[in-house]
Amino acid sequence: MMDATIHSRMEDLGDASYRVFMGGSGSPLVFFHGFEQHPGAASFLKRLAQGRTVLAPEHPGFGQSGGFTDLTDILDLILHYRTWLTPIVAEHGAVDLVGHSLGGMFAAEVAVACPDLVRRLVLVDAYGLWLDDHPMPDPFAIPQKAFDEAKWADPARAPRETNSFEGDAKHYIFYRSQNLGSASKFMWPIPDRGLARRLKHLRVPTLVLHGSDDGLVPPVYAEAWGAAIPGAEVKILRGAGHLPMVETEDAFLEALREFLD
Repeated sequence: MMDATIHSRMEDLGDASYRVFMGGSGSPLVFFHGFEQHPGAASFLKRLAQGRTVLAPEHPGFGQSGGFTDLTDILDLILHYRTWLTPIVAEHGAVDLVGHSLGGMFAAEVAVACPDLVRRLVLVDAYGLWLDDHPMPDPFAIPQKAFDEAKWADPARAPRETNSFEGDAKHYIFYRSQNLGSASKFMWPIPDRGLARRLKHLRVPTLVLHGSDDGLVPPVYAEAWGAAIPGAEVKILRGAGHLPMVETEDAFLEALREFLD
């Protein structure tokens, strides 16, 4: 089966415009990207779109999406995504929500606050918790070499990442700096915005997927997510770092589809 096409378009929501990558047909699957950048028309999204309608928004303040100045705290972000998701759910039914990295934090918050919008939740190497006994490195201050070593299971064999800057390379540095500045609102100095105390209210079926060699969010955090979310399943993907959907794409998709189907 050939990969489905993923394309992007700008959508208006309130007073700001947001970019959404989409493709495929079928029941809706929403993907929230991580703190570095949107993956653009990534291979794993194309493969998911073979049997699903994939919707992957660019967070406010990232890439070409506006609306960041309207966000004061995590509640504003939740309300933003509730507004965006509500007409989708009204037309197609509750979505399967997959959140990676910072997007995992956002996805968990949305699922807690808006359970009527989410059918199933998947958290992939998610930020949002903090363990004093297992502190995470500061991704905004860590040297590049150490960052790469923490991000990938094997930096020397790290696959090429796609991103939403494809075809716009001259703006890459600007957009990436903008993205990290936007992400810092929710992740710096630590990515703890009180989510841990809210997770007991999460009743959406949840899968925690985590790379065995993630040095940015160590695997002990997968155990913490699993312990905090009632009934959550935890699966560790061997040979993967912080981006299992890139580094171990086949295993990631197999685990995802098994849970969602």
